[in-house]
Formats: sequence, structure tokens, C-alpha cells
Amino acid sequence: MNIGNLEKKRKKEQEVVELMIRLYCRGNHRSSGKNPLCPECQELLEYAKARSERCPFMENKTFCSNCKVHCYKPEMREKIRVVMRYSGPRMLLYRPGLALWHLISR
Repeated sequence: MNIGNLEKKRKKEQEVVELMIRLYCRGNHRSSGKNPLCPECQELLEYAKARSERCPFMENKTFCSNCKVHCYKPEMREKIRVVMRYSGPRMLLYRPGLALWHLISR
């Protein structure tokens, strides 16, 4: 995979994670105002993006949960799991194309 395709894949993954965190925060924390994320969800988003930027397996990986090396701290890993469980089914309502892409790329 060339560098351009690798960066596209990385950005697409980050887009999916951001959407999922936004859905979770809106549904559970009722965030509003200038920043659509509460501080806790903003921290999780920044953490997830940083992990994605540094992922050495991006070229061949499907999902972080399928990776043999877990780079998330246990606390953050549990938080992202909760977000995914909540947001996964809801993505079909808000962004069906992205949700289908996410399922196919497994």
C-alpha cells in the first residue's frame, strides 16, 4: 500500500471513530455549545487519533480489537469499547454509507 492510500485509510478510520464518539457523547452526555463533545469524550477522541497516527500495523489491520498488540491503555480501551457498543448500531441511521464501509472493511 502506498503512502497516499495509507493516509486515506488512517483518516477514514479516524473519521469513523470521531463519528462514533460524537454519537455516544450526544446520546449520553447531552453535550452542547461550541464544542460538541464533553471534556471526557474530547480526551478519548484525541487519544484515539494519537493511537491511530502511531499505528505501525495500519497497512494490514482491520480493527484495533482484532490487533495482536493493544496500544490503548486498559482504561481507554474500555471507554472506546463502550462507545463502540453504543454507536455501532446507531451509525446505520446517521451515516449508513460509512457504517457499511466499516462493516465491509473488517
